[in-house]
Amino acid sequence: MTGEATILDLIGAALVVVGILLCLIAAIGLIRLPDVLSRMHAATKPQTLGLLVLLTGLGMSLRDWRLVGLLVVIGALQLLTAPISAHLVARTAYRTRQFRTDLTEPDELDADLSRAGFRLVTRHDEDEGDDVDESAAD
Repeated sequence: MTGEATILDLIGAALVVVGILLCLIAAIGLIRLPDVLSRMHAATKPQTLGLLVLLTGLGMSLRDWRLVGLLVVIGALQLLTAPISAHLVARTAYRTRQFRTDLTEPDELDADLSRAGFRLVTRHDEDEGDDVDESAAD
Protein backbone atom coordinates (compact mmCIF):
# COMPACT_ATOMS: atom_id res chain seq x y z
CA MET A 1 0.00 0.00 0.00
CA THR A 2 2.87 2.39 0.65
CA GLY A 3 4.03 2.35 -2.96
CA GLU A 4 0.51 2.99 -4.24
CA ALA A 5 -0.01 5.84 -1.76
CA THR A 6 3.31 7.41 -2.76
CA ILE A 7 2.40 7.31 -6.43
CA LEU A 8 -1.02 8.86 -5.74
CA ASP A 9 0.65 11.57 -3.63
CA LEU A 10 3.12 12.35 -6.42
CA ILE A 11 0.39 12.51 -9.06
CA GLY A 12 -1.73 14.65 -6.72
CA ALA A 13 1.18 17.02 -6.08
CA ALA A 14 1.87 17.32 -9.82
CA LEU A 15 -1.80 18.11 -10.47
CA VAL A 16 -1.81 20.73 -7.71
CA VAL A 17 1.24 22.41 -9.27
CA VAL A 18 -0.34 22.35 -12.75
CA GLY A 19 -3.57 23.79 -11.33
CA ILE A 20 -1.68 26.56 -9.57
CA LEU A 21 0.18 27.40 -12.78
CA LEU A 22 -3.08 27.60 -14.74
CA CYS A 23 -4.57 29.91 -12.10
CA LEU A 24 -1.41 32.04 -12.28
CA ILE A 25 -1.71 32.26 -16.06
CA ALA A 26 -5.32 33.40 -15.64
CA ALA A 27 -4.27 36.09 -13.16
CA ILE A 28 -1.54 37.33 -15.50
CA GLY A 29 -4.07 37.37 -18.34
CA LEU A 30 -6.40 39.56 -16.31
CA ILE A 31 -3.62 42.11 -15.95
CA ARG A 32 -2.02 41.89 -19.40
CA LEU A 33 -4.88 41.43 -21.87
CA PRO A 34 -6.15 44.57 -23.63
CA ASP A 35 -9.94 44.62 -23.29
CA VAL A 36 -12.93 43.33 -21.35
CA LEU A 37 -13.72 40.42 -23.63
CA SER A 38 -10.17 39.08 -23.60
CA ARG A 39 -9.92 39.49 -19.83
CA MET A 40 -13.24 37.74 -19.39
CA HIS A 41 -11.89 34.80 -21.35
CA ALA A 42 -8.79 34.68 -19.14
CA ALA A 43 -10.90 34.90 -16.00
CA THR A 44 -13.02 31.89 -16.92
CA LYS A 45 -11.21 29.33 -19.07
CA PRO A 46 -7.77 28.79 -17.51
CA GLN A 47 -8.95 29.72 -14.04
CA THR A 48 -11.76 27.16 -14.09
CA LEU A 49 -9.56 24.47 -15.59
CA GLY A 50 -6.83 25.31 -13.08
CA LEU A 51 -9.23 25.01 -10.18
CA LEU A 52 -10.58 21.67 -11.43
CA VAL A 53 -7.06 20.27 -11.87
CA LEU A 54 -6.11 21.58 -8.42
CA LEU A 55 -9.20 19.97 -6.86
CA THR A 56 -8.41 16.69 -8.61
CA GLY A 57 -4.89 16.79 -7.21
CA LEU A 58 -6.21 17.50 -3.73
CA GLY A 59 -8.68 14.64 -4.02
CA MET A 60 -5.90 12.24 -5.03
CA SER A 61 -3.70 13.37 -2.16
CA LEU A 62 -6.36 13.45 0.57
CA ARG A 63 -8.23 10.25 -0.35
CA ASP A 64 -11.08 10.89 2.10
CA TRP A 65 -14.57 10.46 0.63
CA ARG A 66 -16.09 13.27 2.67
CA LEU A 67 -13.46 15.73 1.49
CA VAL A 68 -13.61 14.45 -2.09
CA GLY A 69 -17.38 15.03 -2.02
CA LEU A 70 -16.78 18.61 -0.89
CA LEU A 71 -14.23 19.10 -3.66
CA VAL A 72 -16.75 17.84 -6.22
CA VAL A 73 -19.32 20.35 -4.93
CA ILE A 74 -16.77 23.17 -5.19
CA GLY A 75 -15.91 22.16 -8.76
CA ALA A 76 -19.58 21.91 -9.76
CA LEU A 77 -20.34 25.34 -8.35
CA GLN A 78 -17.39 26.79 -10.25
CA LEU A 79 -18.60 25.18 -13.48
CA LEU A 80 -22.09 26.59 -12.91
CA THR A 81 -21.13 30.15 -12.00
CA ALA A 82 -18.14 30.97 -14.23
CA PRO A 83 -19.92 30.65 -17.62
CA ILE A 84 -22.96 32.59 -16.42
CA SER A 85 -20.92 35.44 -14.99
CA ALA A 86 -18.70 35.55 -18.09
CA HIS A 87 -21.75 35.71 -20.32
CA LEU A 88 -23.23 38.59 -18.35
CA VAL A 89 -19.95 40.51 -18.34
CA ALA A 90 -19.53 40.02 -22.10
CA ARG A 91 -23.11 41.01 -22.79
CA THR A 92 -22.82 44.18 -20.73
CA ALA A 93 -19.49 45.10 -22.30
CA TYR A 94 -20.91 44.57 -25.79
CA ARG A 95 -24.08 46.54 -25.20
CA THR A 96 -22.20 49.49 -23.72
CA ARG A 97 -19.42 49.26 -26.35
CA GLN A 98 -16.72 49.01 -23.72
CA PHE A 99 -14.44 46.76 -25.72
CA ARG A 100 -11.96 47.19 -28.53
CA THR A 101 -13.86 46.92 -31.79
CA ASP A 102 -10.64 46.44 -33.79
CA LEU A 103 -10.19 43.06 -32.07
CA THR A 104 -13.66 41.82 -33.00
CA GLU A 105 -13.60 41.85 -36.77
CA PRO A 106 -15.96 40.82 -38.29
CA ASP A 107 -18.72 41.56 -35.80
CA GLU A 108 -21.40 38.97 -36.63
CA LEU A 109 -23.47 39.85 -33.57
CA ASP A 110 -23.84 43.47 -34.68
CA ALA A 111 -25.12 42.36 -38.08
CA ASP A 112 -27.60 39.93 -36.49
CA LEU A 113 -28.84 42.54 -34.03
CA SER A 114 -29.32 45.17 -36.72
CA ARG A 115 -31.34 42.70 -38.83
CA ALA A 116 -33.50 42.07 -35.77
CA GLY A 117 -34.10 45.80 -35.36
CA PHE A 118 -31.97 46.24 -32.23
CA ARG A 119 -29.81 49.34 -32.14
CA LEU A 120 -27.15 49.95 -29.53
CA VAL A 121 -27.24 53.34 -27.87
CA THR A 122 -23.83 54.92 -28.10
CA ARG A 123 -22.49 57.73 -25.99
CA HIS A 124 -22.93 60.07 -28.93
CA ASP A 125 -26.65 59.18 -29.02
CA GLU A 126 -26.95 59.82 -25.30
CA ASP A 127 -25.34 63.26 -25.67
CA GLU A 128 -27.84 64.13 -28.38
CA GLY A 129 -30.64 62.78 -26.20
CA ASP A 130 -30.33 65.78 -23.85
CA ASP A 131 -32.58 67.75 -26.20
CA VAL A 132 -35.23 65.01 -26.24
CA ASP A 133 -38.77 66.02 -25.28
CA GLU A 134 -38.81 65.76 -21.49
CA SER A 135 -42.59 66.08 -21.23
CA ALA A 136 -42.87 62.32 -21.54
CA ALA A 137 -41.05 61.96 -18.24
CA ASP A 138 -43.64 64.10 -16.40
